[in-house]
Amino acid sequence: MAVQWFRKAAEQGDAAGQNWLGLMYQEGRGVPQNYVYAHMWTNIATSDIFGFGQWTIYDEEMTSSQIKEAKELARECIRKQYKGCEVQHFVVL
Repeated sequence: MAVQWFRKAAEQGDAAGQNWLGLMYQEGRGVPQNYVYAHMWTNIATSDIFGFGQWTIYDEEMTSSQIKEAKELARECIRKQYKGCEVQHFVVL
């Protein structure tokens, strides 16, 4: 339930919701663990203050290609005004 509320807040541009959603992905709580999405959402949350390219807690656990993908996804997500930013890589049964 928390993920749904964090996602709603994130899609409305709320930095706290974006950061919390990133943490949920980092820990795999309510969503499959996914460092790319974790990085993407926390990067978006901090982009207004720091800009892209900031170190996150996930960088040490990710490959350079994963970090690049996360940053590209973040830029695309911002262009889409935070809507539909996640492409699920799993099938719901």
